[in-house]
Amino acid sequence: MDRKSKWIVGGTLAAVLIGGGAGIAIARGAGDDDRPVTGSRLDRATAAALRETGGGTVTETEVGDDGAAYSVEVRLEDGTQVEVNLDENFNVIGQASDDDGRGDQDGPNDD
Repeated sequence: MDRKSKWIVGGTLAAVLIGGGAGIAIARGAGDDDRPVTGSRLDRATAAALRETGGGTVTETEVGDDGAAYSVEVRLEDGTQVEVNLDENFNVIGQASDDDGRGDQDGPNDD
């Protein structure tokens, strides 16, 4: 096999490997597997999130969402949704308005 053929084969193989890896990451949600928090971790995550928001109703939890160890969505009394992100020790590392609309219905920015 001449040098030009080796480059073509090598380049094709690299493209296939990179494309396959990207496809797997997309299929898996790039690390976001949407697993709910359960057991005693759910109790601790819920308590931390409600302390942060000053009350409300927990509508959803996830393990490993958006770079956080735990994510807790809370519906406040005015109907808005807030996402509270926690580290592995249940410390708040961030809080943001959720993309979901009133009543936890998917908004235009949701997948």
